[in-house]
Order: sequence, then C-alpha cells, then structure tokens
Amino acid sequence: MIYKCPASNFFSISALCLLSLMYIPLQSCKKDTLPTVGTTSNPAPNSQKKILALGDSYTIGESVTEPERFANKTISILTASGINLKYPSQIIARTGWTTQNLLNELAVTGNLLSPPYDIVTLLIGVNDQFLRIDTGLYRVRFLQCLNRAIEYAGAKKDRVFVLSIPDYSVTPFGAGNAAQIAMEIDWLNAINKQITLQMGINYTDITQSFRMAATDKTLISADSLHPSGKEYLKWADMLAPKILPLLQ
Repeated sequence: MIYKCPASNFFSISALCLLSLMYIPLQSCKKDTLPTVGTTSNPAPNSQKKILALGDSYTIGESVTEPERFANKTISILTASGINLKYPSQIIARTGWTTQNLLNELAVTGNLLSPPYDIVTLLIGVNDQFLRIDTGLYRVRFLQCLNRAIEYAGAKKDRVFVLSIPDYSVTPFGAGNAAQIAMEIDWLNAINKQITLQMGINYTDITQSFRMAATDKTLISADSLHPSGKEYLKWADMLAPKILPLLQ
C-alpha cells in the first residue's frame, strides 16, 4: 500500500460513514447516469465516425446536461470543422465507478458495443482515490482498462485518448482534506501518465485546468463537486485539435 500517512490524516470510520451519506454524486447512480451501450439495429453509415467514451462521473457528466458532457462537446467542435460524427457519443460510464467497476461493466456489456470506434477516450481513477484503493491495484487495473480502450479502437493506439484525473480538492466538497486529496490524485496521475506514454498513447492533462476552480467557482457545477459545462468545454477544446487530423 502506498496510501500510508499518520492516522490523523485519514477519515475515521464514523467520518467515512457520514461522508458516504453526503457524497451523493460519487456514490449514487441516477437514471441518466446509466451506461449507454451500443446497438446493431441502426448501424451508422460507413462515412459517419464514432466516438466511445469510457470512465466515471466525469465522463457521464454528473450534474450537467447531455450536450455539456466533454465527449459530446468534442463532437460538436469537430462537426463544426466538417467531420461527420455520430451524436451523441457512445458512453460507458457511471458515477462512482472505479477502474474495477468499469472493467466489470465491459465484461458484461462489451459484446453489445460495435467496434472499431474511430476515437476512444478513457478517464478513470477518482473513485480509486476516494476509496483509498491500493495504487498497485490501480496500476494493474488502469492498464487493463487502457488495453480494452485500444481493443475498441481497432488496435489503433493513435485513436485512443487518455485524460488525467481531475483534482476535486479545489471544490467545496474536497476543501476539508484538500492537501491529502491533491497528493493522492497526483500519485494516481503519475501512474496513468507513465503507462499511457510508455504505450505510445496520447495523454491530456486536464488536472491543472480544473485546479483553476480554486479561484474560479464558475468551473464547478451546482453540486459543489463536479465540473461545470464551462470546464468540460475546456477539455473538449484540448481534445478536438488532437483528434481532428485523425478524422479528416
């Protein structure tokens, strides 16, 4: 275990219980946060490109509307540039999911997808941090998630885009334990960045972008935890220029 620090820095059992009651966005699932899976009844035209987004609450867009999800915003930007993309993006994500939860879901519903996808995004790990899952396990499971993403991209690594884990320590929810949260998020991002770059896959750092919410509260949604549509647009603005040349 890497997560070792003085007992005073850890939540007590009673505090965790209280936190679980307060932490509705990360621990609960609403109807509109259920994963979206593929269908073969209405296949997209051959000329139409497809994006698959894998992750957790940041991918499903907890507390924002469907058009504000970063994958859908990316599609809107690319469509304005003349790319024929299916809208909305295909999403396998749910609020509260860890790397293991994502792997479990893909094992069940993965056969309902319709690969290869022209672009696959992966953003996963904040709940591994929140639940204090061993970083060694995160390393193994993140790599498994990344390999699944590559598989869905038709084994084309240049079509896979990994995003770093946002740092929720800058939100009102994370303020009470900000230093510890930020440090642990950095640990996990060091792992996912190392693996991603070693495999020759594109890595987009959105962590520093969301840390600007420390002084700009308009980047935080009404739930006092997740990004706002304004912040998701920033992520899309980072991704779209990287994706555009691949789809032209």
